[in-house]
Amino acid sequence: METILSADGTTIAYERTGAGPPLVLVHGSSSSGVGWARSLPALARHATTYAIDRRGRGGSGDATRYAIEREVEDLLAVVDAVGAPVDLLGHSYGAIVALEAAVRTDRLRSLILYEPPIQVGADDVPDDLGDRLAALLATGDREGVMLTFLREGPGFSPETIAAMRGLPTWPDRLALAHTLPRELQAVRRYALDPARVAAVTVPTLLLLGGESPALFSAAIEALHAAMPHSALVVLPGQHHNAMDTAPGYCQVKSCWRAAGDRGRAVRRVAPLVRPGRGCR
Repeated sequence: METILSADGTTIAYERTGAGPPLVLVHGSSSSGVGWARSLPALARHATTYAIDRRGRGGSGDATRYAIEREVEDLLAVVDAVGAPVDLLGHSYGAIVALEAAVRTDRLRSLILYEPPIQVGADDVPDDLGDRLAALLATGDREGVMLTFLREGPGFSPETIAAMRGLPTWPDRLALAHTLPRELQAVRRYALDPARVAAVTVPTLLLLGGESPALFSAAIEALHAAMPHSALVVLPGQHHNAMDTAPGYCQVKSCWRAAGDRGRAVRRVAPLVRPGRGCR
């Protein structure tokens, strides 16, 4: 594990593996750098991966006050430390962080955003969800926090939630429940500025699970409309966490192939290999 200091002095940790062009990985909510573990063997055959622990988890530090802007600074510190232009892959909340970093740096080769939870128009998230999560957290009910968030935030189905609970990473998610209220608040405050993101000129791949909740497709479609150098790829049969459920999709090869294509078409891609097998 390597570390670097962010702009506010917070220690940010990342794990470097593999060999090849640099690929920086930014995980989503209720996760850490180890959330990429099932995909890393495939990714590391094609890239030098830098899997970040976002602040407040893993080997990274935290600060008393939270703002998504500090997360963007954390990511930029890692990108700068690589010393060469990077491919940047962000998942869920981490995709919002990656998008904001892309606006502020010229050190990217490509940008890959997998289902950022950007609000587009009205949504079905209850206004009091953050308060109820904080109340559950105060009682020590971390599983209640996680289950309530998954049901009422992204709106995952009972089947998807059951699958997540069956993964070995579920206890790790529960340990990070304290980060959910602040990240939910940050998402609710975040507003997409189409003109601002249109200034991102690197090839951009937008990933969407074919079975993901509607809020993610609305966000991806809004980004695709706003970003002239983007391509949208739908992963058939996948939900919000394909890196867990289908690591055999070998996202990095899909990403680089599509990111190099500046076309505007929406494409559905079959697995490059069958789930459970290695990359070719």
